[in-house]
Amino acid sequence: MKTRERILATAEQLFALHGVAAVSNRRISEAAGQANNSVIAYHFGSRADLMRAIARPHNADIEQRRFALLAASGEPDTLPGWAGVLVRPITDHFAALGPQSWYARFAAQASTDPALRAVLTEEALATPSTQLTLREIRLRTPALPPVVQRQRTDMTRLLVVHICAEQERARHDGTADATWEETAEALIDALTGLWMASMR
Repeated sequence: MKTRERILATAEQLFALHGVAAVSNRRISEAAGQANNSVIAYHFGSRADLMRAIARPHNADIEQRRFALLAASGEPDTLPGWAGVLVRPITDHFAALGPQSWYARFAAQASTDPALRAVLTEEALATPSTQLTLREIRLRTPALPPVVQRQRTDMTRLLVVHICAEQERARHDGTADATWEETAEALIDALTGLWMASMR
């Protein structure tokens, strides 16, 4: 494994286990077997750039899976159908990573840091397939004012991130009572209910 790849894998695991704020560049360098503590700055620049470098391969695979899903089945007509387009490429990505994956927990940990949450949210939401999917979901909830749609978009992101993190943790620990497919179905049902809920 090349130095850059080793640093990325090590950082992703340490961030997932301990949180972003608790893990220094020095700790990542040492765990990756690098004596030079400036190796992260050399390869990636800032902490935000390191986070982007971790996220981008995952987002690229999810993007590819989502477009493949749309190409195979066509664009759905219903809100649950578009919720499936949003969710399934993500859960399929985690299923393909296997029980030793760390990315879902990394994303959940990063979501608690205001600056880094913005970085990862920008990376994920900027992909064309995500933009398309969220636009189609909003088109199917025209009664909701824009501010409520934005709130429910945030709720959607948090629900998917944290439920996937819990599933990943359980699979890693051997305590999972659901498959990734079952997790996808549960998320689709929950998101459909979230977006269809009427305003009080």
